[in-house]
Amino acid sequence: MKRILIILAHPGYHRSHANRAMLKALKGLEDVKVHDLYQHYPNMFIDVAREQRMLRDYDIIVFQHPIYWYSCPAIQKEWMEQVLEYGYAFGPDGNALKHKYLLAAVTTGGSESSYSAIGHNHHPITDYLLPIQQSGLMCGMRWLPPFVVYGYHSVNDPDYLKMKGQQYRRLLTALRDEEFTPQQLHNATYLTDLLKEL
Repeated sequence: MKRILIILAHPGYHRSHANRAMLKALKGLEDVKVHDLYQHYPNMFIDVAREQRMLRDYDIIVFQHPIYWYSCPAIQKEWMEQVLEYGYAFGPDGNALKHKYLLAAVTTGGSESSYSAIGHNHHPITDYLLPIQQSGLMCGMRWLPPFVVYGYHSVNDPDYLKMKGQQYRRLLTALRDEEFTPQQLHNATYLTDLLKEL
C-alpha cells in the first residue's frame, strides 16, 4: 500500500467550493495526509528541512491547488523552488524523490471546452501543467495523469461537487492500493479516464 501526501496550496481555501469538496471526500481515508501550505507558512517562509523530512515518508505526492493565471499559487512555486533543491531532489546525489509519483489535482475557473485549441485558453490544461510535470521528471519522479475539476467559478451544484469529491477519493484509493497497471497510468490523459477500469 502506497502512502499519499497532498500538498494543498489555496490562498482562499475557506471560500473554495471545489477544493473543499475534494478534501471533504477524503476524510478518514487511511494513509492519506493533507498538508496545507498557507496554514503552515502564512508568511511564505518554508521550513525546507521539515518539508524534505516529510516527503521521505510518502510514495505519492499530490499538488492540489486552483489554477491561477495559468499556473499554481505563489506558495506552491515558492515551495518547489525551496524544497526541490540541488543535491536533494536533483543533481548527481539528488535522489530523494526518485521513483516517487507526482500527481497534479487542480481546479480551473474556465470550463473544459475553454481549455482547447478553439477555446479562449487556446491550450488543454495538460499544457499548462507541463512545468510541474517536467519539474517532477527532473527529480526522477513518475508523472501521473492529472485530476481536474473544471469551471469552479460557475459550479454551485452540491451534487456535482460531491460527485467530483467521490471520484477523487476513489481514484486516490486506487492509486494507494496499486489497482492500476503502469500501462494504464501511462495511457490515460486524465486520472478520471481510469474510472472505467475500476
